[in-house]
Amino acid sequence: MLQKNEIYEAEITGMTTEGSGVARIDGMAVFVPMTAVGDKLRVKIVKVLKSYAFGIIEELLSPAQSRCEADCPVFRQCGGCVFRHVTYEEELRYKEDFVRDAFTRIGKLSPEFEPILGDDSRYGYRNKAQYPVAMQNGKLVCGFYARHSHRVIPFTGCLLQPKIFTEILEYLMPALQKSGISAYDEQTHTGLLRHIYLRQGYHSGEISLCFVVRKTIRRQVKGILQEIQTKFPEIKSITESVNPEKTNVIMGKTADILAGKAVISDTMCGNAIEISPQSFYQVNTQQAERLYRIAKEYAQLQGDELLLDLYCGAGTIGLSMADRAEKLIGAEVIPEAVENAKQNAARNGVENAEFLCGDAGEVAKQLLESGTLPNVVVVDPPRKGCDMTTIDAISKMNPRRIVMISCNPSTAARDAAEFANRGYAVEKVRAVDLFPGTSHVECVVLMSSLSSEET
Repeated sequence: MLQKNEIYEAEITGMTTEGSGVARIDGMAVFVPMTAVGDKLRVKIVKVLKSYAFGIIEELLSPAQSRCEADCPVFRQCGGCVFRHVTYEEELRYKEDFVRDAFTRIGKLSPEFEPILGDDSRYGYRNKAQYPVAMQNGKLVCGFYARHSHRVIPFTGCLLQPKIFTEILEYLMPALQKSGISAYDEQTHTGLLRHIYLRQGYHSGEISLCFVVRKTIRRQVKGILQEIQTKFPEIKSITESVNPEKTNVIMGKTADILAGKAVISDTMCGNAIEISPQSFYQVNTQQAERLYRIAKEYAQLQGDELLLDLYCGAGTIGLSMADRAEKLIGAEVIPEAVENAKQNAARNGVENAEFLCGDAGEVAKQLLESGTLPNVVVVDPPRKGCDMTTIDAISKMNPRRIVMISCNPSTAARDAAEFANRGYAVEKVRAVDLFPGTSHVECVVLMSSLSSEET
């Protein structure tokens, strides 16, 4: 049995989906963060459980060839990136393995695995950032939470964000402090400013600034609104979202305009899109467009199909395919997102689209009962995946093809196995890296009916 605080020599032979290296010491799996496959090191055991343990690097004896110098000063403290200490080629290999392992081990499936689609750059790809705010040493600061905590690491120069976000924060934070605005304190539920939320249209360059607050700060910020828009004319929307609850949920229920517009504009796959602070919108626009093109390719639309887009959000995926379908039906449970989808369709002259508000499974059941049978179904569920009601209803509709986009390979593999049990061949899977530096990876899955007339 391994002993806490003891030091052992080991080699990292695998990688977890959370980004910790795996070593086997005396037959027990030991998870060690900040390591790379191939590292030989001395590991200090910090926690021992029944069948596995956690360790930290005591000494790196022989580094893996894939190791490189981390290029971020807060990499070891911040809870964002986990792979800045290895080459991007190695990171992509890990992520490809995550997806392959999920489908073969969890799903017990053997599809064709197409090569992972990496990003062109590991830098500046995020169009959205939510910075927690704190008061430290008498100074109002913002940054990112330390790993596994809500302790704010003050930092405005994140390499994943556009440089203009750093410039805005460095101008804004002193101005907010001068205005007498206090930071929210989770422990005492006092203070005002919880988060600063920035979003930028990748193609348009338009920026949205949202203050997430416990109580309104409209009066306190009135004097700096014009200043900041003059200095940063890209900021087209300034809002505040009041969240008075004791919760880890960031946004409040509404976002009220302080200056400018309620939304910013951008384009996605050639379609004009309006984005509110509460809209779901992929944080890596360029890579999301590539992801959607793969999904469209997998859908194999010929122009005469009924396309059903479940968990459709603001409609971006379905609208990117609508030109190749006879009709598009989208379903989304969030009413504001459904309205956004309808507006986005109208804005782009898409006349063959209909959007319904409701739970994906319930809408699918209603369509089935009414005899509305789609030829192709696209699903983009949340991290928890599809529920059984949705899987059952889709299977009974017997579409020719199901295309699944997922941000969680484990639940995607589980759901694909359920579809396989209901008469679908899981044909292709492709990993797509939308989040370089982090442990997250998306995948696209093609499933074809074994019983429909055309497969």
